[in-house]
Amino acid sequence: MKNRTQTLLFDNRKLAALLIPLALDQLLNSFMGSVDTFVVSNLGSAAISAVSLVDSINMLIVQAFFALASGGTVVCSHYLGLRNREHANGAARQLVFITLFLSVVITVLCLVFNHQILRVIFGEVEPEVMENARQYFFISAVSYPFIALYDDGASILRAQENSRFPMMISVAANGVNLVLNLLFVWKLHLGVPGSAFATLLARIFSMIVVMIRLRRKDLEIVLKDYLSIRPDWRVIRRILNIGIPSGVENGMFQFGKLAIQSTVSLMGTAAIAAQGMTNIIENLNGILALGVGVGLMTIVGETLGAGRKEEAVYYVKKLCIISEVIIIASCLVMYAFVRPITYFGGMESESAKMCIYMVTWITVVKPVVWVMSFIPAYGFRAAGDVKFTMIVSVVSMWVCRVTFVIILARVFGMGPMAVWIGMFTDWTVRCIIYTARFRSRRWLDHRVI
Repeated sequence: MKNRTQTLLFDNRKLAALLIPLALDQLLNSFMGSVDTFVVSNLGSAAISAVSLVDSINMLIVQAFFALASGGTVVCSHYLGLRNREHANGAARQLVFITLFLSVVITVLCLVFNHQILRVIFGEVEPEVMENARQYFFISAVSYPFIALYDDGASILRAQENSRFPMMISVAANGVNLVLNLLFVWKLHLGVPGSAFATLLARIFSMIVVMIRLRRKDLEIVLKDYLSIRPDWRVIRRILNIGIPSGVENGMFQFGKLAIQSTVSLMGTAAIAAQGMTNIIENLNGILALGVGVGLMTIVGETLGAGRKEEAVYYVKKLCIISEVIIIASCLVMYAFVRPITYFGGMESESAKMCIYMVTWITVVKPVVWVMSFIPAYGFRAAGDVKFTMIVSVVSMWVCRVTFVIILARVFGMGPMAVWIGMFTDWTVRCIIYTARFRSRRWLDHRVI
């Protein structure tokens, strides 16, 4: 074992250097949206409901950008595993080109059809909630290109095994976001638009810093002379071969959440607020483990690029164990703080009670099935097995999370807890299927480049 450990591409020290900053970075990124919710929670249920509804749309867009960035990470990691720096640089430039183009198109559409999009997705909600949502969505849409380019830059750095610098950016950006949120909302009384504008400025800051960092000549992948970038459709297709299935998977996942959110929106403001806060808490108690999963993409990508299949299998097993420990600890910590969170968040008693009940069940179920339903899939994607994960995720999500939830909520009147029963069912189905896929090793029979 000693000799084997010495020949691994990623020993324990190297894994820690990559995964710890990456996990913390994911946590800090999740705080960016959570800060908005916490700050506006004192403005009343209408404000927190509006931010919660729009964040469902924002997550759909952000996950699509992250999927594209992940496609770039996988391609760059494989080239770096082959020690082909020139092709890795070319892939990074094409990633920036296609992401910027798509993000600008999406932003324009969201700005022009702001009100119509909200009406189609959420239907008839209370007028005050809709007005706040419209303002928050408009300003959020302006930030999409900056989010997309930051994701690209951070992913390119991670492909070079540098996760520390994106984490440092996240620390600074969260500080900027918090200070500006408090200034705009509490001091200047700008309400929900003030919170959205604070987050926009923090996103711009993040994008500028990461792009400046990628100009350094001592990096393996250097990005500069952006105006000279021309589309190379062969490279773009390789990125999209990973990014599109992952984007469809993430997109359908978020569409499912929107469908569920539409159902919850019919339950009243108290239920919307409770579900919004529960979503935040559930995201927080899983975000560190998701950071490990994101790191697994770089590790498996580089390992398979170097032709080490057995080592890739070893890393998937190891990082699943690490993720399980993290999930158990995170669930217990968030459960311990759920009551103070609802209290200091200014939630009304009815909303707080529903939130605490749902978080209790999450704490019981999540450590049992969550890790195997998510973490191995990151390794599959890095190996190019993206269509399988897309099909499983989309089918399971629409059957368990959407159809089952709508039946429980609208037919049996179960309330917001119906959402989590559907969620638990989805996790269990995926856990079983991904475990079988991992053991079969068929996920290794693919090519990325």
